[in-house]
Amino acid sequence: MMDSARAGEAFLEAAELNRTDPLLVGSLLVFPNYGQLVMTGDLHGHRRNYDKLVRYCALGQHGARHVVLHELIHEEITTVDGEDNSHELLLAAAELKRSFPEQVHFLQSNHELAQLQRHEITKNGRVVTVAFEESVARAYPRGYERVIDAIGIFIRSYPLAGRTANRVLVSHSLPSPQELGYFDATVLSRTPTAEDLAPGGAAHLLVWGRYQTSATLEVLRGWLDVDYFICGHQPQESGYEVLHERMVILASDHNHGVFLPLDLGRPVTLESLTRNIRPFAALE
Repeated sequence: MMDSARAGEAFLEAAELNRTDPLLVGSLLVFPNYGQLVMTGDLHGHRRNYDKLVRYCALGQHGARHVVLHELIHEEITTVDGEDNSHELLLAAAELKRSFPEQVHFLQSNHELAQLQRHEITKNGRVVTVAFEESVARAYPRGYERVIDAIGIFIRSYPLAGRTANRVLVSHSLPSPQELGYFDATVLSRTPTAEDLAPGGAAHLLVWGRYQTSATLEVLRGWLDVDYFICGHQPQESGYEVLHERMVILASDHNHGVFLPLDLGRPVTLESLTRNIRPFAALE
């Protein structure tokens, strides 16, 4: 375990690398028309799946491969005295960004945004935002505030979405049908403001939305000029779901979790997307 000074430095450096990512335009990552993008679902502190993902990506051997991470924090606790140690996974991901700054990318998510803004989220009877801070305090009894502040700066630096040349949008989620009329899609062309990130703001609507309809996806396709969406956010016990033949929802936070490698240089169909989904259980 790093001391608080080194951990804080790692988060701050990774935040600066996020802000200066050469693919970033406003709050949108614009991926090239070659190479591969590996999209994940929510990880929620699942270290075994994360470690498998890092080995699979082998970024040092594949310079044209990109990996997209989101919803890294708020680990599922299965015992009464269990602790949320997902800050360790967050730090590992920040270190991965430092090692491969042009290949590792993050997306804003509802849990990380809630942690940034200290908005309570209750899950299975626990306030996970509080449990996360308590775990950080135990890990860094000296300099806890330094680490928490650096984590906040790191989360604040996350882009909102990514777009590929073959017309796929990757994001944590999409606006809900009832909130679509309040969503300002131009948020992707700028750095989100505090108002964008607050409840009711465009970024908040993007990462919290659920239960998208076919009509919602058709409107978003027109606004964002894409054909398919790959997201997380909505739990998937079997690993993934296809919604209205346009949206693939991934989960990476359990034993049936999956990820999706996407060839950036080939046309995309729904069949090619689903065919390429990989279960973590199949990896060493």
